[in-house]
Amino acid sequence: MQKTSITLPEIKLVGIKTRTNNSNEMISEKAKIGSTIAKYYNNNLVAKIPNRTKAGVTYCVYTEYENNEHGEYTYFVGEEVDSFDNIARDLVTLTIPLNAYSKFECGPGEMPIVCINAWQKIWQMQDTEIGGKRNYVADFEIYDERAKDPKNTVLDIYIGIEK
Repeated sequence: MQKTSITLPEIKLVGIKTRTNNSNEMISEKAKIGSTIAKYYNNNLVAKIPNRTKAGVTYCVYTEYENNEHGEYTYFVGEEVDSFDNIARDLVTLTIPLNAYSKFECGPGEMPIVCINAWQKIWQMQDTEIGGKRNYVADFEIYDERAKDPKNTVLDIYIGIEK
C-alpha cells in the first residue's frame, strides 16, 4: 500500500447509512455493510442523488465512532454533491469536515478481499506507520474508475489524522 499525506476540504455526501461494528461484520448473520452496499446498488439509489460533483465515484465512509475501530460506528455509502437541495426522503446527507488524512492506495486485487486486507493491515499499524494518531471523525474508501473491474480493483482509503 502506498501512503501519502493530504488535507481535504469539507466533503458533502448523499447516500444511505447503517450502524454497525467490526465484530458484527465478521459474522455473516449480523453483518450490515454488505447489505447496505447491495441496497444502494440494487435499488439504483445513485440515480436519485441530485447535484453530484463526481458521477460514478462512490464514497464508503466510517463515521460517528463510539470510540475507535472496536466500537459502534456509522457506515455510509454515497456520492459527493455540491448542495443538499432536493434530497429524496429515503436518502441521508453526511458532511465530512476539513481534515488531515493519510491516504493509502490499495490494490490491485479482487473485491472485497483487496479492501478487507487493506483494513486489516491498517488496524495493525502503529500511529507512526499510519502517519499520525487517528482522530476517528471520518475514515473512507473512494471507488473511482480504477474500481470498475471487481477482479482487479484499486481503491483509496483515507484515515483521518489528528492535527
